[in-house]
Amino acid sequence: MKFSNGQWLIRDGLSISNPAEVRDFDIGQDSITVYAPCKPIDNRGATLDGALFTVSYSSPMTDVIGVRIAHFTGEESRGPEFEICREGAPVKIEDGPEALTLTSGNLTVGIQKNTGTTKKWAVDFSADGRTITGSSFGNTGFVVTDQHEVYMKEQLDLKVGECVYGLGERFTSFVKNGQVVDIWNEDGGTDTEQAYKNIPFYLTNRGYGVFVNHPEQVSFEVASEKVFKVQFSVPGEQLEYYIIYGPTPKEILEKYTRLTGRPALPPAWSFGLWLSTSFTTEYDEATVNSFIDGMEKRDLPLAVFHFDCFWMKEYHWCNFEWDGKVFPDPQGMLARLKAKGLKICVWINPYIAQRSRLFTEGKAKGYLLKKSNGDVWQWDRWQAGMGIVDFTNPEACRWFTGYLEKLLDMGVDCFKTDFGERIPTDGVSYFDGSDPMKMHNYYTYLYNQTVFELLEKKLGPGKAVVFARSATVGGQQFPVHWGGDCWANFESMAESLRAGLSLGLSGFGFWSHDIGGFEQTASAGVYKRWVAFGLLSSHSRLHGSSSYRVPWLFDEEAVDVLRLFTKLKCSLMPYLFAKACEAKQKGIPVMRAMMLEFPEDPACDYLDRQYMLGDSLLVAPVFSEDGMVNYYVPEGCWTHYLTGEKVSGGCWREEHHDYLSLPLLVRPNTVLAVGNVDNRPDYDFVQNVVLQVFNLEDGREASTTVYNGGGAAELEIDLRRTGKIIFVQARGAGKPWTILLRGIQDAKIAGGGTCQATPQGVLIKPERYTGALEIQAEE
Repeated sequence: MKFSNGQWLIRDGLSISNPAEVRDFDIGQDSITVYAPCKPIDNRGATLDGALFTVSYSSPMTDVIGVRIAHFTGEESRGPEFEICREGAPVKIEDGPEALTLTSGNLTVGIQKNTGTTKKWAVDFSADGRTITGSSFGNTGFVVTDQHEVYMKEQLDLKVGECVYGLGERFTSFVKNGQVVDIWNEDGGTDTEQAYKNIPFYLTNRGYGVFVNHPEQVSFEVASEKVFKVQFSVPGEQLEYYIIYGPTPKEILEKYTRLTGRPALPPAWSFGLWLSTSFTTEYDEATVNSFIDGMEKRDLPLAVFHFDCFWMKEYHWCNFEWDGKVFPDPQGMLARLKAKGLKICVWINPYIAQRSRLFTEGKAKGYLLKKSNGDVWQWDRWQAGMGIVDFTNPEACRWFTGYLEKLLDMGVDCFKTDFGERIPTDGVSYFDGSDPMKMHNYYTYLYNQTVFELLEKKLGPGKAVVFARSATVGGQQFPVHWGGDCWANFESMAESLRAGLSLGLSGFGFWSHDIGGFEQTASAGVYKRWVAFGLLSSHSRLHGSSSYRVPWLFDEEAVDVLRLFTKLKCSLMPYLFAKACEAKQKGIPVMRAMMLEFPEDPACDYLDRQYMLGDSLLVAPVFSEDGMVNYYVPEGCWTHYLTGEKVSGGCWREEHHDYLSLPLLVRPNTVLAVGNVDNRPDYDFVQNVVLQVFNLEDGREASTTVYNGGGAAELEIDLRRTGKIIFVQARGAGKPWTILLRGIQDAKIAGGGTCQATPQGVLIKPERYTGALEIQAEE
């Protein structure tokens, strides 16, 4: 939302009041509150007929400073509010001659005092001896329109070369500079400025992030209204935001997710290949079996089968009953599918069609969102006469999950929690009195929390997973999320990746997308390229709208491509699951923008057609029919995982790849844990794991941890190289493992064991699986 008209004017129909100076202040035990009039006070009469801003500064945790700006404080907060971890932090407060300062960890806020010679309002945020951002006179303000609408706004400085990232799953340009972003969940597809997952949090490449703590609509002007500022505004009389200091992007995300919640650890089986019925296609048990048997016949490992909307009868979504005409024996069918080793997912949404048996029941018991006059809110979009479950009512939550629990008892393992974006705001009333404007974005949090907590209750921690489309702040705690309705072309494949990287920079650890595109039917070329990208994502699902997504319907090579990359992902599970555990522990996403791993390399600032899968694998999907791909390789000697080719970094590369390949490079000084199983994602990751060592340089160290399926560390390996000697230290339960020195032609082992030359390098099998080991490597 723009308020100015160029450099000098404000827009017609607006009046803006700004803090002019610090008139007074209170210093508390762990906070500062300043009182700032909207005009200079030169005499007593000037204290009359003007606004007085109340601005408070505090710290919920180390390296995080909260700012609360208020005009009127008499309004009641109806909620909901984001759940924030306010653990408190030791702060240092100083009342200096020119400024008040509050320091938390390495982050300091300085508020310029009225010294007589220096009066104007100015606030600076500094860390480690440098100013990272700030707000000066005219940036903070209270806005009134001629329609009596009120807004609070803030503008924070951007430095030269500063790039802004995040703000949720956005399909627009990866770097957000120059964009207008409204934090307002919409069902808008993947090719518009609208987004399913809007997060009022951004970070920059200058060492800090900003979280605007408002569930309602937040409007961002990112170097758009003022090209050297980020402006954010909210309706109402108060504005609260947090400055989060890293200084690295990973540290920013670690602190942001500590503040708003870390992702749960999804079960290992969820990382395997998911196959769907697709949306409007015709299917019954025979169709489903033909797909599953066809996958098995072609040696295509399948982990999850998903039933989309039409598992229920048309016009009855949701009644949580299988359509008896299509699936006459659902419990028997699920038992037969699970006997084949599959997990089962079914589609749900939080809407109740008028023909559903649940509508009358929900209406009678007050479980559906109401109009202000007490009637059930309804419309005909999506489902005829549908109502919306009111998750602010605890009884409605129990009612809703009671039906889901019966499905779990029947054999369902997880739910695709679709929709949750089109939540009305006008003339509606929630059970607990929540503000409808805040509930529009926040609704998805309650919806997914309700379903996820049921899964955890029934199945246990670490065994729950949903496949969610909408989200808000805190929704990262309920993985997994997917990118929504994309088109079946290269452009949509690229916009999906941009959005996934933005979501990862917004605190979400796990992300997926519809392989091959959702709308329309991809060409065989697009499908095969998307398969490679999809199986090198944290979660992988074949899903479409009006056509099936089994590979043999595209061409026979598509079968080979799907087999190769599905098995590759299964074999990489010891590594990938360790990155999943890191997401749970620290909030670092599995799929990472290049700037997240290489913040000191300015060439990575704008990269959005490649990414890091974890910290060690560089992936550059192919987005062209001709198989050409351009990508950037950071400094160092990298190794192409599939071919063993050495690649010197610090430059751009242009390559041609057939459908059975793509740039997949291993970072130097990496120990990559590779499993001995390639036909399923859930297995003993430690038993016979191969620790592949890539370009361990003299004087460098490398390490890895291998976790079990429950998320507990079972094997820790540390390596250190001095000259030709590689020192190995192993800690664990004593299960067998081997080391593969990739690209090394010869080696000797001291302390017992064998060395075997292979085409990839020397394979070393120690006699003991704990303790110290020395290897002499010959290049």
